[in-house]
This record gives sequence, structure tokens and C-alpha cells, in this order.
Amino acid sequence: MTESTLPTKPPADDITAVLVLGDGTVFWGYGFGREGDAVGEVCFNTSMTGYQEILTDPSYAGQIITFTFPHIGNVGTNHEDMERDVAASRGLVVRENVTDPANFRSEGHLHDWAESVGLVGISGIDTRKLTRLIRAKGAPSGVVAYNKAGAFDLPALMKKAQDWPGLKGMDLAKEVSATENRDWDGTRWTVKDGYGTLKDAKAHVVAVDYGAKDNILRCLAETGARVTVVPATASFDDIMKLNPDGIFLANGPGDPAATGEYALPVVKKLIDTGLPIFGICLGHQLLALAFGGKTYKMHQGHRGANHPVQDLRSGKVEITSMNHGFSVDGDSLPENVKISHISLFDKTVCGIECTDKPIFSVQQHPEASPGPQDSFYLFQEFMDMIQKHKTAA
Repeated sequence: MTESTLPTKPPADDITAVLVLGDGTVFWGYGFGREGDAVGEVCFNTSMTGYQEILTDPSYAGQIITFTFPHIGNVGTNHEDMERDVAASRGLVVRENVTDPANFRSEGHLHDWAESVGLVGISGIDTRKLTRLIRAKGAPSGVVAYNKAGAFDLPALMKKAQDWPGLKGMDLAKEVSATENRDWDGTRWTVKDGYGTLKDAKAHVVAVDYGAKDNILRCLAETGARVTVVPATASFDDIMKLNPDGIFLANGPGDPAATGEYALPVVKKLIDTGLPIFGICLGHQLLALAFGGKTYKMHQGHRGANHPVQDLRSGKVEITSMNHGFSVDGDSLPENVKISHISLFDKTVCGIECTDKPIFSVQQHPEASPGPQDSFYLFQEFMDMIQKHKTAA
């Protein structure tokens, strides 16, 4: 669609929001959250629950999230389901208008929460049509705009979408990473007691924060790890002076090759120490790159809480939570790095392990939040690996 063929006005007087894609495709709807506009990559997530965790997952930096499940907002929001204290995503797209919450844990309306964290939302659009478009053409750039008066400059919005450079080649880890070291001792949530606190530490894990979700840190602490979180830009010396028993490489947004410009020299030195290393998502991709492998931008990515992954070591199939737009090229891995997990959707690499060092990583999110808990065992595998390494030392 060209600028001259764009609609000149909304199709109804009560329209307050619009989603404009870079190719000129226009979706009209109803705004909520922050008034204004936001540009980013438009992706979709198939999760039926946990929208608040998704929207605050730092791995979604630079993205506008389309929820395929139609009823988003019906359980409200609360302070416990935040994966970070801010929202890294740029906007959200939902099918049904946001209703009043009906849940015993709710502390507020999604509209009010989205406004407080700066998210631009649009409801009332055909999310099935948008999802099919993304599946056919790949994740497009787009702008979501909310204006209570229904006034929109569509040519300007389309140009803004077209001028956005996209996630390929973009380093976003620095934008969402911690800027200084911090200690973490919180454990997983229970209905009875809420979040817990680590009592007796078994080991010290240094977590490199490329955009770590809080529940990953909780799962590490649940196994007995005292965690020190360091910035994405931490040097090898910064990490080693903390005397870690193990290294965790966190999830995060953006292109792993771009983040790798400063991260890979550090990761390669960490590999050479012989310390146990565990990577998730971006951390998994950076490990593969550090071993000499390659990554590539996926057509539409994997995002949802219902992705089947097979553990090739045991044959077990796990239903997992996913959120990534880049993947490891399995054919590029060296002989001492084996594929341990694969996606049963498209056979993409979902896990690797080193055959001569205590190092492994997975693409999926074993901490869930939201999602099933089939992969929690990976955190215990890491702790067992640390204990074995400490005993051998």
C-alpha cells in the first residue's frame, strides 16, 4: 500500500487506536494504556495465561506483542507477576476489549497498569488475521498509536514503521541489563507463602544479565544458589573476582551477533576456566557463537507457552515456554558440542551441551512464567554439575 492509498480517517467515530505496519496495512481499534505511539517489531504470542509476565520479560524489548488468546486482561494485574519492575515491550495488541478483572490475586485493571508502565495498547482488532499475516510474511515493523480523539497521521505512522531498522543487527541487552552488581536470594512463589528467601546456600552463581527474568533467578536460588547478578558488559576479571562456583548466561533481547561484539570475548574466557556454565535463550545463543557456531534470524520466531521440545538424551518430550526470534544453526557447531534438545515444531536447535566441559544451554525458558514446569529439572542439573565440579576440585 502506498501513502496515497492509505485511509483518510477512521471507519467509525469511536475509534481511538490504530496499528500501522511498514507495508501500509492498517488495523483500527480501541486504545488503552499510555496515549501516544510506539514502534517495533510486531510478533505474536500463543500463551493463554501470564500476559503480565510476558509484557515485563526483558527479552521482548523492541517488540509489539500480539496475543493470539482473545481474552487478555480478565485476571487483572498485581505486583507479584512482574518479571522486571518495568515493561521492556513497546506495546500490545489484543482481540477483545479489556474487561474488569475477576481474580482473587488482582490488584488493578490492565488498562491502568499498562498506562503506569508506559505501554500503548490496542484492542478490538482481528488478531487471527494479523497472526496469519506474520506467519506468511514474517514479523513486520509496525507502529501502534492511541489517541482519545481518534486523530492519526497515517502517512507519518507508516513512515515511522518503515524507517525502524528492525532487530537484526540490534544490540538491546545493554538497554535492559542491570547497570551494577546486585545480590539475589529470592526463591519461587507458592500460593500459601508467596515468594521465599534462600536459607542455606550450597554454591555461588554469577549471573550475567543480558535481560534476565526474575523467575530465572528465583529458580537458581531454589536449588540452593546464592546469586550475584552482573551487568551484560561485565568483564572477565569483574566476574572472576567474585569467586563463582558456576556461571549463568541469561536470556535477553536483540541480535546475539550484535550483543556478541562485547559478550563473546568474555564468554570464551569463561569457557576456558572449566567452570560449570548454564545458558538460557540469548545466553544459549552466545554460548553457541563462542564455540564457533552461527545464529540466524527466524521467519516468525517462537513465542508461547505450548511449544513441544524433545530432550534427545532421554527421549522425553517437554511442553515449554518460548520467546525468541533468533536460532542456533545446528550444522555450524563443532564436534565437541552436541545438540541435546530440539523443537518438535520445526526441528530447530533448543539445547546444546559440551562433551568435554561442564557446559550446557537451552533455547526454551525452563523457569516458565508463564508456562508449564516440565523443564524445571534443568536448574537442578546445573546445581548437580556445580556440586560435582566442587567435589572434583
